[in-house]
Amino acid sequence: MHKQTSKVGKRNMTFNDRTVTKLWQEIPDAENPYLAARCRCHGYDILELAEKLSFVEVLFLLFKGELPSRQEARLLETIFIAMINPGPRHPATRAAMNAAVSRTNTQHLLPIGLSVLSGSYLGGGEVLAAMRFLADNLSLHPEETAAACLLPQRPLEGDFHPAPGFGSRFGGIDPLPAQLADILCEMPGCGKNLRWGKDFAALLRPQAMGWLSTGIAAATLCDLGFTPWAGAGLFQLMNAPGILAHGLELADKPLTFMPFLAEEHYVIAGQAKK
Repeated sequence: MHKQTSKVGKRNMTFNDRTVTKLWQEIPDAENPYLAARCRCHGYDILELAEKLSFVEVLFLLFKGELPSRQEARLLETIFIAMINPGPRHPATRAAMNAAVSRTNTQHLLPIGLSVLSGSYLGGGEVLAAMRFLADNLSLHPEETAAACLLPQRPLEGDFHPAPGFGSRFGGIDPLPAQLADILCEMPGCGKNLRWGKDFAALLRPQAMGWLSTGIAAATLCDLGFTPWAGAGLFQLMNAPGILAHGLELADKPLTFMPFLAEEHYVIAGQAKK
């Protein structure tokens, strides 16, 4: 067999001499320059921020480079509180719970859950796609977009998401995202993405579909000016407390505390019909 060989050459690339960031400044300690005596987030002293501002205000500053208005801060705080827990039936939460009863180290429960929450089904991947969907369709009439999204044949089984962030859950309309959308749309910080999404969701209602949690998060983050890349991670951050809490709740429980499929639901491969 002929082996292909290639000559290894030097990279024709120039690397930075040091790590560069515009987000954060560390003022070296006078006695040990490897330690930071003060830290600034976009020019603001972090300890002063801790004394005077809320978590969501500093979070907004960290990602956007400027402090939010009162309306923006309230909108961001509302979505963070409403999304604090995806619930015990969400695959990400279930992953953390299963890991907990399996005696996984507790410091690993949250990363396990967040790895599932990064996905394209009710996760960060769907938020990213939903934010891009809103950006692409915001200039169109919701009726026009809904008609195009409903053209594909709906599957006979399972849920259908005609657009990222919108669709059915367990065969029907998820009521909580719809209720949250009503609250957010009444707030002064509400923008055109939330309003467009509300009209679009209303057009899906006759088909037993509507807002999903990923869609309402995406619309809110779009109105606040976050990028889709940031939105995917911020959605994980919103849901992280609930995932961790559910995992810790079961950390000292036996394996039998979680449901296990009965034997009749298993099929031995050799006996299965081909």
